Amino acid sequence: MPTTLEQHWHTSCAEETKAVGVYLGSQARGGDVITCCGPLGAGKTTLVQGFAEGLGISSAAYVRSPTFTLVNEYQGSVPLYHFDFYRLTSPDDVWDLGFEEYVESEGVVIVEWADKFPSLFSASPLQVRIEIAPSERRTVRCTSHDTTYARYFNPPVEGLRQDEMVFFCGRLMRSGGPTNP
Repeated sequence: MPTTLEQHWHTSCAEETKAVGVYLGSQARGGDVITCCGPLGAGKTTLVQGFAEGLGISSAAYVRSPTFTLVNEYQGSVPLYHFDFYRLTSPDDVWDLGFEEYVESEGVVIVEWADKFPSLFSASPLQVRIEIAPSERRTVRCTSHDTTYARYFNPPVEGLRQDEMVFFCGRLMRSGGPTNP
């Protein structure tokens, strides 16, 4: 039976969603493929901004949505290739961008709107889905069926269980108060 890795966070502002991205980016390694899905305005680009920070991409490189450029490249110790499939109409459009070469590179590939073309992901990527909850809150869910991505599912603070993780105004909190990372 295949392994399913799952973890989720609840966030209540953009800073908290970005903080989840910082944590995820700090776990990234060259060759990782991350899909990022959710409705318009869910915070996908905000999460990717944090991801880039966690990956060590210079803060001078302003991470923006590649909705019109389709792919943005950010150089760091590990390159980040940020795709946005929102405006694309077929898998052929994706292949025309050289997507296969990016996936086979030593960089990290993160794709917004990846759910438009799920057949492009033959290997099991790390899947990040952002859901909008009541009161502008967000639920960020990570899933993978590939144990290569297990490092993303470890609690970011030693001794902190997955079900105890809650963000509050950008700070990781534990039941009863702030943690000391």
